[in-house]
Amino acid sequence: MKIQSGRRAILIAGPTASGKSALAMRLAAALNGVIVNADSMQVYRDLRILTARPSVEEERDFPHRLFGHVDAAENYSVARWLADAGREIVAIEAEGRLPILVGGTGLYFRALTEGLSDIPPVPDDVRAELRAWAEGRDPQEINARLAEVDPETAARLRPTDPQRNLRALEVYTATGKPLSVFHASRSGAVLDIASCVAVFLEPDREVLRQRIDARFDAMMAMGATEEVEALMLRGLDPALPAMRAHGVPGLIRAFRNEISMEEAIAIGKADTRRYAKRQHTWFRHQAPEFEWVGVEVAEARVLSLVTG
Repeated sequence: MKIQSGRRAILIAGPTASGKSALAMRLAAALNGVIVNADSMQVYRDLRILTARPSVEEERDFPHRLFGHVDAAENYSVARWLADAGREIVAIEAEGRLPILVGGTGLYFRALTEGLSDIPPVPDDVRAELRAWAEGRDPQEINARLAEVDPETAARLRPTDPQRNLRALEVYTATGKPLSVFHASRSGAVLDIASCVAVFLEPDREVLRQRIDARFDAMMAMGATEEVEALMLRGLDPALPAMRAHGVPGLIRAFRNEISMEEAIAIGKADTRRYAKRQHTWFRHQAPEFEWVGVEVAEARVLSLVTG
């Protein structure tokens, strides 16, 4: 198929378990495309099963980039992903192929098309002092302290996300300015959204709920427990992103006999369903440029937009 002049990339977003990866592979076959990961958990090599990364066979049959290329001991940032994605897009275009970016991480897509905020580095001593204070504290207490100095950011962040609340506290402590000040100035965008076909898959909510639960059961049957147990035995910092992937905290608690395996599975499913709801909300309010399409018609719609 001939790609319409000016179309540089396809961006496929959507809630977890909505069928994004399958759509990306069909489009890659039809359009001589290369699939680039835009999911913040699928970058970690330790969690192929639990993060629903493409299988070994799928990666063999279709070109995939930025999947499983980061060790779980690393705190992979949006800035690092943007730099990696930028290099991959340039390389793919040089091959005469079409980049197809697929994932559910809204901040990755925003960075890709709008750039990043120029936030000054936080001194090591400031970071160490705040992390020592935060150790063992309830996440909502961290959010409350942030609200005292940066109420706008505190209101925007989830109180149950200690990592991002602590990051905002570090920025304020180091600079005396709220994080929102830096977010107002962004640079380094890789793609102009106007040159892309950008869609958000919108499955039926009840169908999505069933797919999430069924997929989690399938992951368990495929060896997710062994995958998480191996990760646990590495003794990594529980605050690392990979250690907070949906399903990981509950399964680790089950291995330690704090809860039953049935409870761990229920927690993993519930966390994933809540995450899907947040993805819907984020893209609805933060990414108006994405066209919402039904799963059944997504392939035809994207092809029509790409080929004109």
